[in-house]
Amino acid sequence: MDLLDTLTAKGLRGETPTREEALAVLATTDDELLDVVAAAGRVRRRWFGRRVKLNYLVNLKSGLCPEDCSYCSQRLGSKAEILKYTWLKPGQAAEAAKAGVSGGAKRVCLVASGRGPTDRDIDRVTDTVAAIKEADPAVEVCACLGLLSDNQAERLKAAGVDAYNHNLNTSEGTYGDIATTHTYADRVDTVQKAHGAGLSACSGLIAGMGESDEDLVDVVFALRELGSDSVPVNFLIPFEGTPLAKEWNLSPQRCLRILAMVRFVNPDTEVRIAGGREVHLRSLQPLGLHIANSIFLGDYLTSEGQAGQADLDMIRDAGFEIEGMGEGTLTRHRADVAAHAGAAAAGGCGTAPAAGACGPGGCGTAPAAGACGPGGGGCGPCGGHAHGDTAADAPGTDEEARTDLVRVRRRGAGTELAPNA
Repeated sequence: MDLLDTLTAKGLRGETPTREEALAVLATTDDELLDVVAAAGRVRRRWFGRRVKLNYLVNLKSGLCPEDCSYCSQRLGSKAEILKYTWLKPGQAAEAAKAGVSGGAKRVCLVASGRGPTDRDIDRVTDTVAAIKEADPAVEVCACLGLLSDNQAERLKAAGVDAYNHNLNTSEGTYGDIATTHTYADRVDTVQKAHGAGLSACSGLIAGMGESDEDLVDVVFALRELGSDSVPVNFLIPFEGTPLAKEWNLSPQRCLRILAMVRFVNPDTEVRIAGGREVHLRSLQPLGLHIANSIFLGDYLTSEGQAGQADLDMIRDAGFEIEGMGEGTLTRHRADVAAHAGAAAAGGCGTAPAAGACGPGGCGTAPAAGACGPGGGGCGPCGGHAHGDTAADAPGTDEEARTDLVRVRRRGAGTELAPNA
């Protein structure tokens, strides 16, 4: 098909497709799906080989959030029966991180619900990072704490944090439909603060809340222009007790088309399958690895993932290999750009790339104003209220929606039960 030939050629050269081409990927049929996956797979292998990067979430503070993000199980007024606890002590967090690193994770994502960190919270994270890196100096640490104030990104960088996650979640035009206590511009500002301080920017989206194809393309192009080094793709986990509990709009095929579109727009960028992959990709998860080069290992923030060993088996059975600690995830030319940005930040420049490119921002589902982290309430689910899926894509009825797959996390960080990594 001419479309896929064009997209593959552009992706192999590291070029961005047009908006029309990106929209056309989302409009492909199920008969064309394997061709779409194969084309995106060629682009993925060009830049990342057969490596899969493993990331592990530690929820430092769960629930109790003052923000009203509609998708989030930790939101203000949420009736979801999730774990709720205040800050883990550094030793507890380091012990939680150890489980993920032992399972093969090279990045630990430290997430805390809330609008954004206080200076005291930054001190807590600093102590936690020190404890984690004392145990394993090579591990990457990504922080996801919500909206950043001036100089906080610089303090995190000085403390040894490598990356900062703050998802844009959805298009600027529909952002007001999912949150009113902060804006899309607030999220963009935080990503720019992180990038300007020399932190690797991790920013992604949430699909499955009824958003249109145009909304998906808008946010993915905005992430490309913003210079995100890692793009987590979250699929809404419709938690009971949240405003979007009935939004079951995704099929495995729809998820694969979304992942492929993200890969074509970001050919040389880490694309991560984040919250909701077990719920929505289900048995087609291995096909997602042919498009994305990064996943979360084990559980998410407030929801359970499949067993860590099942993740490892899936990766090996699909013919992929786990990316080692000493291997760089970023392609060489992107790593050079990141190093230059870090040097500029150290010299007091503080200028974020593509400032203003996105207009006036879970690790799986994002808690709060943007704390991140996948799961039913961290870096993930988020979108508008248009109607993008066709009847063939959507589950269609409550009976067909696999609500049995949504399980609240009762183990790991914040509990006395061992994690599943």
